[in-house]
Amino acid sequence: MAEEEVQADQAVAAGEDEDNEENLGYKPPAPKSLDEILKADEEDESLKKYKEQLLAGAGSGEKVVIDDANPLNVIVKKLAISVEGRQDMEIDLTQSKEAIKHSKIVLKEGCQYRVKIFFYVQRDIVAGLRYEQKVYRKGVRVDKGNHMVGSYGPKKDMHVYQTPLEDAPSGMLARGDYKIESRFTDDDKHLYLEWEWHLSIKKDFE
Repeated sequence: MAEEEVQADQAVAAGEDEDNEENLGYKPPAPKSLDEILKADEEDESLKKYKEQLLAGAGSGEKVVIDDANPLNVIVKKLAISVEGRQDMEIDLTQSKEAIKHSKIVLKEGCQYRVKIFFYVQRDIVAGLRYEQKVYRKGVRVDKGNHMVGSYGPKKDMHVYQTPLEDAPSGMLARGDYKIESRFTDDDKHLYLEWEWHLSIKKDFE
């Protein structure tokens, strides 16, 4: 969220949506079960090794289930903001959406940071996980991001995805509260979690 992006996008109408992913012609593959994936292209040695890597944490063929009461194959646990030299600032995403909505992380203007997403994958391989976010300032969208997280096999250990380094906006006009709408989805259009949270840009971390 560079300062020039914040200033340039003030002219964008609050309700305008510039998303055009549907027009790019990309069509994700049809969803398949874990058994179908394992049986497909058995003669392809490189593909076989890739599947083995995805399933490396699944153990001896038993279906990995982290939370039997949760029907989703991806369980998103928490979000963290990581700044080098400082302890990660975290939001527990297992809380209610209302509680998450009132969560706020304070960043020093101009600092470099990453967003980290912690999640489990259970039951089946998931293809093309994505982390999406839209950033709003005073009702106007000033930034958006669409990060390809990748494909993962079921695993008892927690996965961690982190975005590339980003620069926090700086300058007096950039300081203040930013509303962020986040989504965790996949190529099959499954929505695993969507949540709203807030980032506060200040002269310092406190």
